[in-house]
Amino acid sequence: MPDRLPHTLRSDARDNRERILSVARTTFAAAGLDVPMREIARRADVGPATLYRRFPTKEALVTEAFADQMAACTAAVDEGLADPDPWHGFRDMIEKVFALHAVDRGFTAAFISTFPHAIDFTETRDRALRSVAELARRAKAAGKLRPDFVIDDLILVLMANSGIRASSPAAALAASRRLAALLLQGLSAEPATPVP
Repeated sequence: MPDRLPHTLRSDARDNRERILSVARTTFAAAGLDVPMREIARRADVGPATLYRRFPTKEALVTEAFADQMAACTAAVDEGLADPDPWHGFRDMIEKVFALHAVDRGFTAAFISTFPHAIDFTETRDRALRSVAELARRAKAAGKLRPDFVIDDLILVLMANSGIRASSPAAALAASRRLAALLLQGLSAEPATPVP
């Protein structure tokens, strides 16, 4: 019996942690980052002490809750950089990143915020933004991206994309695709193409 007890506690702790993360992801996606930690604990059916034992700060919870989205965002940027056609890579990156952000208000808020204590998240975000800047530089050099594009423009359009409110995730994605197409037309150094 003593050999099984620690395993049960570890399993319970793991279950609590996963439940907290699941609730945090869902809640942040729907309502943004303003949801209080106590509300996350209540919805996860754990006490505040359990939540704070696993995630001592909101920054720690946000970092862990959005790790997969951040990895997907970074992958989209890396795929864009790997594309031999910089404009095609830039367009694909914008479309993929917009889709990630369209269905998750919390991720957009986390991405554009600065969490002074969430070092890993901040470093990953900054690295992704540097990669986007390099991709933009290449697209400008190819004569495809407006020469006056700056990285702050990306933050601005991510904020616009996060403002999309739709009746379903599918409708949010459709609206996000249209916004991305309009944005890309505006950023293109070439004549416009039809918007989906």
